[in-house]
Amino acid sequence: MVLRGYVPTSEETLQTLAALRLQSLNSDFSTHAPFPRLEELFPPRVLHARLPPPPHRPPTKCRGARLRAGLLAGGLWGQALAKQRAEQDQRLRGRLREEGASTMAAIVEKWKLLQGMGRPEAMAAYVALVREWPGFGSTLFDVDLHAVRPRLGMMQGQPWQWAALTPFSPQSPVGSGPQRLWLGIGAKAVSLYKPGEPEPLDSFCYSRISSFGASDSSTFRLSVEDRDLLFETSQVNEIAQLLNTYLASAGAQQLPWPQQPPTSPPTSEPTVLPQGLCPAAGPWQHQPPVGSSHS
Repeated sequence: MVLRGYVPTSEETLQTLAALRLQSLNSDFSTHAPFPRLEELFPPRVLHARLPPPPHRPPTKCRGARLRAGLLAGGLWGQALAKQRAEQDQRLRGRLREEGASTMAAIVEKWKLLQGMGRPEAMAAYVALVREWPGFGSTLFDVDLHAVRPRLGMMQGQPWQWAALTPFSPQSPVGSGPQRLWLGIGAKAVSLYKPGEPEPLDSFCYSRISSFGASDSSTFRLSVEDRDLLFETSQVNEIAQLLNTYLASAGAQQLPWPQQPPTSPPTSEPTVLPQGLCPAAGPWQHQPPVGSSHS
């Protein structure tokens, strides 16, 4: 989780975590101790984030200009461009090596300060630092939030709308594109995070989740009270299985997915979840797998 960059914290803390890992693996600093590679101690994506973005090349609009550009690319100009790109790549790799060496040196300095700390103490300190993040214990998934719309039955026929998330309020759809988020699934709630941000944009305890399921192999729908959230992800099955596990452990009752949206409130009493969760908003329903969703 730490090495994948899923613990949003400062680089200073990430270096301290790396030093504690070295202390737990090798005990006190020694030049003869086996030394892991940097990517086994520190999240690579943090190093890559320091690099400057690639230069923006505006698209060629005119058809004639595109044709001329294609002809040039096959001649001497194309060779010059290839050479320029190779030089840029080499400079970026050199910069990445410099950043890696600097980070490793900082980690080693922090490792030296831990002299005398035993392996159990180092492991306990490591876990204590990670637990400071409010999302500790959640499983995080990379998702693209594509749309939010009111639930069918509340606003019949409402089309999908692009969603712009503001902190703790993903319910105001405006014109924007898909958003890359972290979907955090924990024992008590499902949360949405902006990657790298420690606080969630919004959290939904399980009593607020009325249904969930897969529209296809890469699209996942989560229905929360009066709105549906549509995600694109390559981990649809993993998300569904984990949600099932947590909902079952919370004591929620699985009900069959209705063929048509309800037109009147359910007559049965809502499922009461264990104390400590949000007030119950009704029983949740698990939509069957791919190909069985309704619109």
